[in-house]
Amino acid sequence: MSKPANIALKERGVELRALDLKGSQENVVSALKDIGTLISAIGPMEQLEQIPLATAAKTAGVEKFLPCGAMPVVPVGMHVMRDLKEQVYNHVKRLRLPYTIVDVGWWYQLSFPKLPSGKIDYAIAFKGHRIPGDGNVPTALTDLRDIGPYIARIIQDERTLNRMVLVYNEMWTWNQIYDTLEKLSGESLPRERDSLEDLEKRLMYAEEKLQKDPNDMLPTFVKMATQYVISWGIRGDNTPENAKYLGYLTSKELYPDMGFIKFEDYLQEVLDGRAKPVNPEMKEVRETLFKAQRTEY
Repeated sequence: MSKPANIALKERGVELRALDLKGSQENVVSALKDIGTLISAIGPMEQLEQIPLATAAKTAGVEKFLPCGAMPVVPVGMHVMRDLKEQVYNHVKRLRLPYTIVDVGWWYQLSFPKLPSGKIDYAIAFKGHRIPGDGNVPTALTDLRDIGPYIARIIQDERTLNRMVLVYNEMWTWNQIYDTLEKLSGESLPRERDSLEDLEKRLMYAEEKLQKDPNDMLPTFVKMATQYVISWGIRGDNTPENAKYLGYLTSKELYPDMGFIKFEDYLQEVLDGRAKPVNPEMKEVRETLFKAQRTEY
């Protein structure tokens, strides 16, 4: 409750309430009292803790629950994170708790490689980007800063009740991203590629390691990252066409007037040194994982 981010919210007039999802159900229900819309922004490895949260929300009379979606379009059975989230979604539906599930494509902030000069290393979330397959598979991209405005409209829109929504800004292929970054930076980028066979071998090795130690974070990270790349980089799951097939509404059809940050403008921000790194407090952890991954995988 004393974190700077929470204090900043309080200074803007936001009421803060503390609750412990592992505490008593009574306390969780009490913390949710008089809440109209509940938006879950829980950590990635705590997805199943939303199950008691949803149960408490139903008891507390919450009018709409947004469980933690916020990932690319991925069919069930293709990604460990999607499957965990699906357990939560199914629980929400069994409760008949009003809901909206919002996925956001792939982030701009994760969608560019490092430059040979090192000029944009400050903004790189994960080193070691490689182009999946032939690099021509399009994927839906969204700037993190645009997600809040999308959510603000979605939670007030009756059309989104008990529906899934994909919000996204633009469609890009990895080859287009490399071409554009080369054009803007004036640098030539090496293009390392991963075939489907390469990715499947990496995934198999990570799963073998997890069978020996399910709590080992390195193969967990490698498995999740590899499943994402296979899904949006090889299969082409993260598209509005596939989203509609799976039953999603899309931000383009719901809000055609919605303004957003263009990806090329974001890349220019990165080159100008004006971009905000994603979770800078996790940089050391990411560096350790990257070095271990390059050595072992």
